[in-house]
Amino acid sequence: MRFIVHPSSLHGEVDIPTSKSHTIRALLIGAMADGVSHIRAPLNSADTRACRSVCEQLGVSIVDGDDGWAVSGLNGRVPTPENVLDVGNSGTTLYLAMGLAALGFGWTVFTGDEQIRRRTGQPLLDALNQLGARAYSTRGNGCAPFIIGGPMKGGEAELEARSSQYVSSLLLSTPLADGDSHIRLRLLNEQPYVGITLRWLAECGVRVEAAEDLMQFEIRGGQRFSAFDKRVPGDFSSATFFLCAGAVTGAELVLRGLDMTDSQGDKAVVPMLQEMGARIELTDEGVRTHAGPLRGADLDLNATPDALPAMAVVGCFAEGTTRLLNVPQARIKETDRIATTAAELRKMGARIEELEDGLVVHQSELRGAVVDGHGDHRLVMALSVAGLAASGVTTVLTAESAGVTFPTFAPLMQRLGAGIEEAPDA
Repeated sequence: MRFIVHPSSLHGEVDIPTSKSHTIRALLIGAMADGVSHIRAPLNSADTRACRSVCEQLGVSIVDGDDGWAVSGLNGRVPTPENVLDVGNSGTTLYLAMGLAALGFGWTVFTGDEQIRRRTGQPLLDALNQLGARAYSTRGNGCAPFIIGGPMKGGEAELEARSSQYVSSLLLSTPLADGDSHIRLRLLNEQPYVGITLRWLAECGVRVEAAEDLMQFEIRGGQRFSAFDKRVPGDFSSATFFLCAGAVTGAELVLRGLDMTDSQGDKAVVPMLQEMGARIELTDEGVRTHAGPLRGADLDLNATPDALPAMAVVGCFAEGTTRLLNVPQARIKETDRIATTAAELRKMGARIEELEDGLVVHQSELRGAVVDGHGDHRLVMALSVAGLAASGVTTVLTAESAGVTFPTFAPLMQRLGAGIEEAPDA
């Protein structure tokens, strides 16, 4: 599918969909909990459906209700699935579920799509092995397919967390192991996502002693997850595209459903845009954007790697130079987002340079072009935002990948006046 994007003026109010990160954690914790958990307003996207499928193949009963899903937990007992577990494009599901699979007595095989099979999980494999599980890459290259066997016993593990998902996987699984665990990190990217996991654990009665800098964790084994009843909060990663669209088109928008007290790292996009001169205020109605001139800034994106493509678009419309820094893990996402963002925005006339760990973006006059989203949902949506403020018509290829996390992206943009057409591939 393609998005055909025309220059547009936006105006109005929008309800931001709920969080993928929260929904997947809710599913996996509910799957392991003692009793029935109720997930209110879960995100329904390709990634969350993949996680639901994994849980169901592990024997978890998930029932649809008027306001969400009722999940009957396994009380920490992980059976051996009958088939290979295919996570599709969901790296969050893959890595977080790997730790839980290590609690079982049998073998679990994980695979995913082509992008998933190119993303390394070797640090997590090594940590699971240190904790008494058996974890291998079938091709010996650190990438899926993975074979995971248990049961995990606990113990000491040390790892370099280029992705925070490795840490969240261990934090979700080690409390259910028989023995205690001590986890030490040599590196931690995307720290706020670990905060999301810790908050879920605390709310479900699991105790984890974490160092203030989140570089060490002490976890008592033999714990259990309590069932919960919780509404999923709005997704700041999805809101990023509306915030950035408001900034580059000078739109007056109200984004509803966002909680600035939530642990999500991408809420930092609000102060980042404010630093660049965007007029954004927090009101009782929601997060409100106003028209205003933009200026370049130096921004640390280590905690917000998903925002890189959209913030690069904003940099093109900001006076001077914008530097997006300290985000090397962006190279190991669905695509090498540093390289693909630079390459595709250059097709639109952007003056942009790659760094090893980020991008340098100069104010540019963007023009419509045919650009490739490379099957990366966040790149597709960022290029669409660029097309709203560029001159001429922009065609974004592989637009169907937006459905991985945000299937209603185009319709919601259209309600605000965006000239985004969904078209079949030529």
